[in-house]
Amino acid sequence: MKTGSSSTSDARPGTGAEAGGISTFKGQERALRADRLGTAGLLLSVLAATGPLMVVAGVMPTTFGVMGIVGQPLIFVILGVVLALFSFGYAEMSRHVHNAGAFYAYISRGLGGTAGAGAAMVALVAYSALHIGIYGILGFEVSGLFATYLEIDLAWWIPALVALAAVGVLAWLKIDVNARVLGVLLLIEVALVVIFDVVAVADPAKEGLSLHAFNPETLTGAGVGTALCFCVAAFLGFEQAPVYAEETSRPQVVVARVMFLAVGFVAVFFAVSSWALTVAAGPNGIVPAAQKESAGLLFSLTESRVGATFTDVLHVLFVTGMFAAVLSFHNVVARYTFAMGREGLLPATFGRTNSASGAPGTGSLLQTVVSAVVIIAFAIADGKPVGDPTAPVLHLFTWMGNVGAFGVILLMAAASLAVIVFFVRRGAARAQAWRLTASAVAGIALLVIAGYTVKDFDVLVASGPGSALNWMLPGIIVLAAVAGLVLGAVLKARKPEAHARIGLGNEAFQLEKLEKLEKLEKLEKAAEVGD
Repeated sequence: MKTGSSSTSDARPGTGAEAGGISTFKGQERALRADRLGTAGLLLSVLAATGPLMVVAGVMPTTFGVMGIVGQPLIFVILGVVLALFSFGYAEMSRHVHNAGAFYAYISRGLGGTAGAGAAMVALVAYSALHIGIYGILGFEVSGLFATYLEIDLAWWIPALVALAAVGVLAWLKIDVNARVLGVLLLIEVALVVIFDVVAVADPAKEGLSLHAFNPETLTGAGVGTALCFCVAAFLGFEQAPVYAEETSRPQVVVARVMFLAVGFVAVFFAVSSWALTVAAGPNGIVPAAQKESAGLLFSLTESRVGATFTDVLHVLFVTGMFAAVLSFHNVVARYTFAMGREGLLPATFGRTNSASGAPGTGSLLQTVVSAVVIIAFAIADGKPVGDPTAPVLHLFTWMGNVGAFGVILLMAAASLAVIVFFVRRGAARAQAWRLTASAVAGIALLVIAGYTVKDFDVLVASGPGSALNWMLPGIIVLAAVAGLVLGAVLKARKPEAHARIGLGNEAFQLEKLEKLEKLEKLEKAAEVGD
């Protein structure tokens, strides 16, 4: 059998559907399995990446304590508006383009294949960084649980690698199975945070139910820009909905619906939860309390109100919430890898799906290996005693998280421009005028946030103003973009047919089939004339 055969009946032993191996077929068999996710499954999958409990327990106290900004709830409202504006054009694009490459597929359709190749590399590196970074804080939290409840000293990297193995196994299963796992973990997280919100409102600090945190006057000072950078990372996940378009029933409807539901939910949920923190600690006490307690703020506030048992459960489910986030990000990275392999931006072997489950098997395996290498590298470099957060939290989680967030912010800004160009070139500028205006406003706002991210990177990663990390870490995203642009330019010069295929996804292989049929028909006609 020749590689690329389009018939499953010709599969070799060990590679066909019967053996549950990796399919090597182009055309429809090179696609992800369709109709696996509905609105609920897709919504739960993308929301799991936001890590609600991780944000409330980790991001919010850090923003209060490091930036000294009381108006964090208002920041979530503002960002919700900006990302809703972004979603108008992004969601409309999802009705026209169904591709697991999402960001880079949209950018290539609007700005060309070379720009799409650059975006593909940025997406791959950014989402991979976000994914790997979470293993640091997950491993650290599990290590802390072992020390607290079992009196066992466990190095952070051991539970991190165990979690990585579990994620690797789940990622090989059907996406709807993953959605169920993510859904259960997410709903538990949300329920716990809601309980805290209710208790905080019922038992406020001495200032009472103050709405001071929503006062625009609270958004003053040098820390506002950096606070925007911190908080925008809490939203990351909603933009992943188009990644699953090929696996979604009625993607032209479901993907857009899920994006708006996700943005709305995240904005309201985090605005209310961060306000509840200010109510529980008091508007005047939230910053000092966050500076003192850091990531322990939520747990200390719940213990004094709900009791030690609830707080213990919260600690355990904090870990399961992070597990849901790494599983969600792993699935996204695997699908970007698959899309790039299918379109020639990575070796073709990564553009294969597991014939038993339809999951992007080789892409998933690659991400598992890369994650393991990075985790082991940080573990080797960790010279601190067990229980020290420097390597897993302050380095792995913080560095990778901010690198990834910076990359995704740039991708959203580029996608906003691509949406405008796409519809203008199609002659639909007048019909889509309000969506294009929304995309332009969102794009400018996102560029401003990206600028603040670079400017305040020393604060984001706590490296100090003179550290080389301040340009090396964001430089990773710049290098990825340059590498992708160079690859796109090389493909355009040497393999123009592959360059033209960037962003088309499985549709490109259907076009190849039509071209082959047309050539065959011409040859048959020529043969008839010769006879």
